[in-house]
Amino acid sequence: MHENGTLTVDQNEDGSRLDRVLIRHLGASRRSLILRLIRKGNVRVNKKRVKPEVHVACGDLIFLPVSLREPEQQLEKAAIPASLLRKVEAMPVLFEDDWLLVVNKTAGLVVHGGSGHEGGLIEALKELRGLSDLRLAHRLDRDTSGVLLMAKNLEALRRLTESFRERDMQKTYFALIAGHPFAHAGRMTSKLAKGVVQGGERMVIDSEEGKESVTDYQVMIEYESDDFDYAMVALNPHSGRTHQLRVQLQNEGHSILGDTKYAGKEELASYKSLGGRGLMLHAWRLRFNHPVTGKPLELKALWPDNWNQLL
Repeated sequence: MHENGTLTVDQNEDGSRLDRVLIRHLGASRRSLILRLIRKGNVRVNKKRVKPEVHVACGDLIFLPVSLREPEQQLEKAAIPASLLRKVEAMPVLFEDDWLLVVNKTAGLVVHGGSGHEGGLIEALKELRGLSDLRLAHRLDRDTSGVLLMAKNLEALRRLTESFRERDMQKTYFALIAGHPFAHAGRMTSKLAKGVVQGGERMVIDSEEGKESVTDYQVMIEYESDDFDYAMVALNPHSGRTHQLRVQLQNEGHSILGDTKYAGKEELASYKSLGGRGLMLHAWRLRFNHPVTGKPLELKALWPDNWNQLL
């Protein structure tokens, strides 16, 4: 970045959307701020006001307001708790090369610091491995475990972003859900949007004003206990909305076990009576082509040990 607050688009970002360029360079945790400043006209390309979805070209000059000029370093400069470093260091690495790092994320761990958290998985990995340019290629909720893909540099991140946008990546999740779905396979279609605030938290709801969200499901195993029936399902989302799987399953009457945000009190109590703990949602498999070599990759993550008592 130049001293006058401009960022020059390089060859790796040629043809990319403005908002995605800035998110990659400035950090995903500043996404909302970036979008807001672009829409207000505070971010300009070649001295012109533009929309977030405009495509930039190599050599374009992006003017950044003062609030975006400081790099996202505050958390990185702060001491990462030793307990967090130990947890992250113990995570199984599923794949690693000069471009990518893929781990089996532990449930209960935030991927980014902020919002009351001293640090997250990404900050800990930067410190442990000396990877200053490490970026998330996609997100998992704090309480979701499983395959988490990261890029070691901006070029790899840009190519992975393109793959996600073009639906070249296939994700498969496992979930334990309340009840037995009547159809053992099907497709859930919703329009999801951030809705009303309940208990201090903003809930995602199915609304006509929301964004289309599609998920295919397949019942794998059905379980019966004296007081509570549940099932294991495989889920293949075709979009990546916030809380997509959790909200869609809740809408179908089959909340994910341990989902304290969307499940009903009776379901949570029944789940607890079985000795369950934590959200039963796991990112099991990710299929995609390597962004540089083009080699097909299929990465799988074992589910957490606490699943075994219910399976």
